[in-house]
Amino acid sequence: MTKPSEPAVRGTLVIDELHRVGCELRERGYEFTTTTPATHARVNRRPGNAEALDLRGVFGWSRPFRPELLPPEILEPLRAADAVETTGPLWRSRVRFSSYDGELFVHSAFPTDAADSVFFGPDTYRMADAAVAHVEGRTASPARVVDVGCGTGAGAIAIAKRAPRAEVLAVDINDTALRCTEVNARLAGVGNVSPRRSDLLGAIDGDLDLIISNPPFMIDPAGRTYRDGGGPDGHDLSLRLIDAAAERLSPGGALVLFSGTGIIDGRDPLRAAVAERLSPTDLTWTYREVDPDVYGEELDGPAYERAERIAVVVLTATRPR
Repeated sequence: MTKPSEPAVRGTLVIDELHRVGCELRERGYEFTTTTPATHARVNRRPGNAEALDLRGVFGWSRPFRPELLPPEILEPLRAADAVETTGPLWRSRVRFSSYDGELFVHSAFPTDAADSVFFGPDTYRMADAAVAHVEGRTASPARVVDVGCGTGAGAIAIAKRAPRAEVLAVDINDTALRCTEVNARLAGVGNVSPRRSDLLGAIDGDLDLIISNPPFMIDPAGRTYRDGGGPDGHDLSLRLIDAAAERLSPGGALVLFSGTGIIDGRDPLRAAVAERLSPTDLTWTYREVDPDVYGEELDGPAYERAERIAVVVLTATRPR
């Protein structure tokens, strides 16, 4: 028998220890709703918010803390997972825990600047809500589901709770995201979520009853994987996923895609591209703005100098039975 590689052993340790942290936080009644990065920064700049004074300050607001603030049941597994910076008198957690759908989700600390950051925020809530609404509105429960670019696995886990007999695949190219998804699935007590490394649907075989996704959709000059959607408008990943779904959806299957777009002179370039992509297929589709004005601070930069606003949208594309 071959021995597991050191990265595999380390990854398992991280998963186990972060799961312990999450369980301890849940036992203590911890809850936190994660805001946009801009709101997060504003709140942390307020007087009195420079240092964490409670669990929400440590694991929600990502504030530095004194180690004696945390009980050993939390501090020890956090250190064992190498998820805390310990330089100087004030320490800092490398992870956050956010609440959604009655569960806790581990993800990257603020600010999410690293290339392998795992993001969780208002778009996560919106995407998962849209996916749940679709499943609850179906006449039959999906049997085979994939969450593409799963991040924390919030969408996959929300679906798995409502379709406990489904095979739910949570795919990402970010190994850190896959570890977070495994931790979060264990915290939620769902056994039908399988994290898997895949570029879109490249490593997934067969037809699918439901594809959900919140791919990166911003124009990001820094090229961060979790944020940069690719192409001049940030739409490349969304369009590639639409193409893949058109080939892989089973009869009655659906794609629920949460994305975003810069509106230029009243025109939505993503909607135009979606119409062009889907017109040759047999898929019927709906497209709606979920929020017409988000990430307004991005309008000050050169990437969105032509946009009058940034909207987030939900596309649902369905294959006839």
